[in-house]
Amino acid sequence: MKSDILRFWEERYQSNRIPWDRGEISPALVHWLESGDLRPCRIVIPGCGYGYEALELARRQFDVTAIDFAPSAVATLEKELEKSKLRAQVVEADVLQWNPEQPFDAIYEQTCLCALPPKLWQPYSEQLDRWVKPAGKLFALFMQTDEPGGPPYHCDLNEMRELFPNDEWAWPEEPLLKVPHPVGFYEVAGVLKRKSKHA
Repeated sequence: MKSDILRFWEERYQSNRIPWDRGEISPALVHWLESGDLRPCRIVIPGCGYGYEALELARRQFDVTAIDFAPSAVATLEKELEKSKLRAQVVEADVLQWNPEQPFDAIYEQTCLCALPPKLWQPYSEQLDRWVKPAGKLFALFMQTDEPGGPPYHCDLNEMRELFPNDEWAWPEEPLLKVPHPVGFYEVAGVLKRKSKHA
């Protein structure tokens, strides 16, 4: 089963069939950096792909861990880091199995959730819960395709609020950002704060 999933993703990257890949950093990341919502910290990027965000955050002195299942994506990011003389930890792993030695201050979730079949969303959200510190932040972009099937899969906001419930995550009060995507989809972006496990 694992080898089938690995082959699926590797073939996707080798054939460049990755429609959620923007080809550059997201405007939402630019917004969060410029607004000061996201400041240098220990951050993880699950499903990092080619790692545009990892490279940008490394340039800005973040302590970055970037994870992807596809060897081609990992190799591309490692090559770009070396070429740019930047440092980040790049991990080739299954996000549903991998766990850090210590929790992170922040998670940048852009392309991992929408790439996973919905039946895996719950175990994935439980992983994110384990990865982040109490009061840590989830910088999330939820893909809106309004179409069945995937990847990328449509991340209905009502489902997202159930996946990251209010008793565990504080959702922003202000309207969420709407971020157009070059292939015609759009993402809804917001910063969720992990509530204390002891609250």
